[in-house]
Amino acid sequence: MSAVAMEQTVKVDGSTTLAKTAKPALVLLSFLVLLLCAPLLPDWLVKVPKAWAIPFVDWTNTLFDHLRDDAIFGLFSVRDATRWAADLIDWPLALVEGALVAGFPSLGLPALPWIMTAGLCGVLGWSLRDWRLGALSAGCVAYMAVFGKWELSMITLSVVLVAAPIAAIIGLLIGILAVKKPWFEAVAVPVLNVLQSLPHFSYLIPIAVFIGVGHKAGTIATVIFAIPPMARLTILGLRGVTEEIREAGRMAGCTRFQMLWMVEIPAARQALLVGINQVIMQCLAMVVIASFVGARGLGHDLLFRLQSLKIGQALESGVAIVLMAITLDQLSRAAAEKQPSHVAENAPWFARFPFLSAAAAVIGVSLLLTWATPYAYAWPEQLTLSTAPLWDGLVDWITRYFFDPLQYFRDAMLLYVLIPVRGLFQQIPWVAMVALVASAGWLLGGLRLALIVSGFVLFIAFAGFWDRSLITAYMVAVAVALCVMIGLPVGIWASQTDRRAELAKLWCDTFQTFPSFIYLIPVIMLFKVGDVAAIAAIIIYAMIPVIRYTVFGLRNVPQQIVEAGVMSGCTKRQILWNIRMPLAFPEIMLGINQTIMFALFMVIIAAFIGTKDIGQEIFRALTFNDAGKGLVLGLCVAFMGLTADKLITAWATRQKKKLGLT
Repeated sequence: MSAVAMEQTVKVDGSTTLAKTAKPALVLLSFLVLLLCAPLLPDWLVKVPKAWAIPFVDWTNTLFDHLRDDAIFGLFSVRDATRWAADLIDWPLALVEGALVAGFPSLGLPALPWIMTAGLCGVLGWSLRDWRLGALSAGCVAYMAVFGKWELSMITLSVVLVAAPIAAIIGLLIGILAVKKPWFEAVAVPVLNVLQSLPHFSYLIPIAVFIGVGHKAGTIATVIFAIPPMARLTILGLRGVTEEIREAGRMAGCTRFQMLWMVEIPAARQALLVGINQVIMQCLAMVVIASFVGARGLGHDLLFRLQSLKIGQALESGVAIVLMAITLDQLSRAAAEKQPSHVAENAPWFARFPFLSAAAAVIGVSLLLTWATPYAYAWPEQLTLSTAPLWDGLVDWITRYFFDPLQYFRDAMLLYVLIPVRGLFQQIPWVAMVALVASAGWLLGGLRLALIVSGFVLFIAFAGFWDRSLITAYMVAVAVALCVMIGLPVGIWASQTDRRAELAKLWCDTFQTFPSFIYLIPVIMLFKVGDVAAIAAIIIYAMIPVIRYTVFGLRNVPQQIVEAGVMSGCTKRQILWNIRMPLAFPEIMLGINQTIMFALFMVIIAAFIGTKDIGQEIFRALTFNDAGKGLVLGLCVAFMGLTADKLITAWATRQKKKLGLT
């Protein structure tokens, strides 16, 4: 190539690079100009006038009223049909609760003794993995009896054991239909995206309208909330079945039904079992929140203790929920990882069926102990242990010795960080935000993405909740920024050795099993109620994805690229910042995307401790049974999350293609 040609190539490449860099800068500059000029803009360009607001709430309430009251073909209303269908869940709930806690008085049968339940859970853990998981399972169950949380825990467990299979079956069928019918997938996937982005409380209000309140309503809400992850993982698993496996099924003469149930579903076993794990965890998260519509159990007890600010007793219920979550999570993970094993046919019966033999032994010994002492059936109340005085003493100690520093920190955060940032967000004109997301969508994904994300923002603006949405956005932005500032260095540190990575994975897995309400307890202890406590709870809950994806991205950089850097004489610092971080950055951004979604979920729950955002309005809608308002507010939150999700995912996909990682 001649010198002139090389110079022209450099000029073209430089101009192209400059143009690509200038476009995002121009978009951001335009947004900043509109923001700074907000005081000079007409009021209708800053906030949508009330006369322009679209009555989505009224339309939704009209639809709900019609479905609730007007008969179909003169026979029954939708509410009659949903309540009839909901009644079907009564008998499995009664069956499981009877076995675990209530017994069957009409048959003269008692519930399972606590010692038998603990022993059988231990055998289950041993059969799925090893004796350590068995000991963990038995110990967690025993805790619930010894610390006086047996009845509440078994009621909560009953809901999970009933809701999880129903949600898993429905999600599996939806996923199968989506894979087999493209038209159904085109309809189902956007609906699943919205359902997974809706706040927990948005599920409760329609449930209260069409089913009522009570334990049954909480179970139905739990089922509906847990369906989307199973459906999505079913689609992912079946799509991942290789064509070679399907070809082998065709060569074996499988029919379409046999191909599905005997070839594709077994091949997608791992993804489906992960989906079941997610269903169980979603059920346990929702069953706590479902106490707002009357679900009994640990969630109701925790809610009552928090409302009364009885921190010690709330922590006891919280610990029971956490132990149940850890146990169910580990058991379902072990089931997903377990591989089939074979035993010699000529072995003795107890060697061929060791776990069945152990279960029979547990039942026999438990019955014998129950006959010998009533303590083996129900732990005596006079021997019940309690950690509430310990936790209350800890709260008093923190208040006595750390009240002034914590008060100073809280006031400083409010005065110098939160209030200025909130004021800045509240000045954002709706036209500026629409222009920003539309331009970003156009740059990252073309006209289609620009129309989708700008449509999301326009819905929020014209729904009449723009001010509340900006407060929610401010809290999420501050929390996510702090999550990145803390989580990114932790993830970088953890990625440097195998031992650190395993430790980080353990902590992330553990904290991710905690139901979200649990995070409110320590922040109330430290910061009382208010924005600082709410943002602290969001940070604790939402930091997990940043750490997880940072570790994953940095440890999965192609080794040959790292070795090329080493051979070029790069230091460890240069390899990290010049090689690993650029290549891992798309994965890190996906982690930040998940952090935003987690933060949006938690900011709604944090409204329970005194925020003034969309979450507080959803609580009011739940209090007054305003289904239309609750659903529209939930969609505002969902569209905020989906806007960030689509933009970040599009950017990450482009970067991966540019780096040759896809």
